[in-house]
Amino acid sequence: MPPCLRFFHFLLPLAVFLVLCLKRTALAGDPYVFFDWTVSYISASPLGVKQKVIGINGQFPGPVLNVTTNWNVVVNVKNDLDEPLLLTWNGIQHRKNSWQDGVAGTNCPIPAGWNWTYQFQVKDQIGSFFYFPSLNFQRASGGYGGITINNRDVIPLPFPVPDGDITIFISDWYTKSHKELRKNVENGIPLGVPDGILINGEGPFRFDNALVSDGIPFHTINVEPGKTYRLRVHNIGISTSLNFRIQNHNLLLVETEGSYTVQQAYANMDIHVGQSYSFLVTMDQNASSDYYIVASSRFLNSSSLAGINGVAILHYSNSQGPASGPLPDPPNELDTFFSMNQARSIRWNVSAGAARPNPQGSFKYGQITVTDVYVILNRPAELINGKWRRTLNGLSYFAPSTPLKLAQQFRIPGVYKLDFPTRMMDRPPKLDTSLINGTFKGFMEIIFQNNDKFVQTYHLDGYAFFVVGMDFGVWTENSRGTYNKWDGVARCTTQVFPGAWTAVLVSLDNAGIWNLRSENLDSWYLGQELYVSVLNPEVDQSEIAMPDNTIYCGLLSSLQKDQSERFKFSGVASSADPFHSILALLFMTFIATFVRFLERRYYPFRIDLQFYLFFSIALSISSHLLVPLFLLPFAAEL
Repeated sequence: MPPCLRFFHFLLPLAVFLVLCLKRTALAGDPYVFFDWTVSYISASPLGVKQKVIGINGQFPGPVLNVTTNWNVVVNVKNDLDEPLLLTWNGIQHRKNSWQDGVAGTNCPIPAGWNWTYQFQVKDQIGSFFYFPSLNFQRASGGYGGITINNRDVIPLPFPVPDGDITIFISDWYTKSHKELRKNVENGIPLGVPDGILINGEGPFRFDNALVSDGIPFHTINVEPGKTYRLRVHNIGISTSLNFRIQNHNLLLVETEGSYTVQQAYANMDIHVGQSYSFLVTMDQNASSDYYIVASSRFLNSSSLAGINGVAILHYSNSQGPASGPLPDPPNELDTFFSMNQARSIRWNVSAGAARPNPQGSFKYGQITVTDVYVILNRPAELINGKWRRTLNGLSYFAPSTPLKLAQQFRIPGVYKLDFPTRMMDRPPKLDTSLINGTFKGFMEIIFQNNDKFVQTYHLDGYAFFVVGMDFGVWTENSRGTYNKWDGVARCTTQVFPGAWTAVLVSLDNAGIWNLRSENLDSWYLGQELYVSVLNPEVDQSEIAMPDNTIYCGLLSSLQKDQSERFKFSGVASSADPFHSILALLFMTFIATFVRFLERRYYPFRIDLQFYLFFSIALSISSHLLVPLFLLPFAAEL
């Protein structure tokens, strides 16, 4: 064998080894998952009345995003509705990337007929969340689905691995369209008692012939006796607190909105609008019949309560008959004291690891000095400039035509002000675009004071806050003496009972502009929201740059490119960063081409070439890439 060929005979295994190292590095990166979604109207009859609902890829509810900590999620959304659309990812923190938050203050809407691609990382998060459309009251017609973020393999669950994982959506439901409900709210007409309660988009099982009409589709969950299942339960409704329970089964609470909790058994759980919980439920009954799964209304202040129950069926594989008899008893309908005490009982599991291996309790929030305090008071709907509005500290949020994040990026003056009041001001209510000027890496205390007649829930995008206290009456400085400064649960949505207050603490370590809102859709739509600006005073190279596919509107409409230049992705299998795979394959192709040249002249090298080709094909397949076409003639010669 000539010396030059002996050299390449040595070089080939080395080259393959280097490619393997490169590929290993690529696979070690955080994976990407891709989804193509079409959001459109579909026909459904959840309460026996045919109506248009918002579906995703023809599904109602929409698909569950099932991912793992630190994965990168790419969702291409096609808007087939007849009005603008944004999807928001309730509870996903979008670390330093509020561009993907999907609310009016961060994104221009996706026009009807357009598509837009969200790309975000579920950085340092685990738990149970959901997504929904954030504009124009659309959530009242559907468009929602679940988000499950699993632990990485290196971090064990703080409980035995369940035998199954089941997502459950409970919600109030109206047979009027979201457009009709929106118009009513604008005109000062209350939402009123819902027409029914859905479980996973379906109406109640006919548990009582006098209360439930025949022909209504209901949901069935099939289980195996002796198995333990993790139920992820989301109240995705628009205004009604719901009590969740399963006949003859205990609910072992293990997680809420990304935090593992102290494991406690409950007979039932009040789940308020926008909240999510995980329960372990063991199928330990004798299966003499099926069992009721119930979600019933709470605090409606109405005598028209008959039939306001969502009922699904828990079906054991060895069940001996259908469910029968009365529904399991709920708490007293108007007993807010019971509900508050239950909420206070939920504690953070300080010894469990979650997204990271260190215990959750290693972040000792009770020892951090508070830098900013906001007492935020809400009030019932009132007329401002002749229109019905709702306020926080006397201000009803006015959404400018240019999203706040874009105005900040392009330094456009006059779009917003950083002067949201720390307390209720002695002045008439007004419309305003006033933001909280958060201190980067500061520690903020927020007290929500509910002066309305109904339970309100408040949600903060971009963060999890620590729920440290709640009580009836008016919050005062002395109320801090009741705070839980050790194991108050960290979550993103908290309830505030009427005539009561709830206090939360939040570490402002996530740069961006973040939405703080009422999750009660009527309150949110009428202006009960604001934004928190958290700006790093230094140049923050780690904050995600404005995406190339940004949609422009308002004062920046002239920058908008044609829709044909939008990014479009196809749904493909999950893979690591494709750039490294392509680079590895190109490197191997170069080696193959050069070796082929030598092989034409030195036949004895052919056997090593066969080994190389086999190896390159195997490696290409493992990277989900096809072998380049120009390698095929090369293979044919072998």
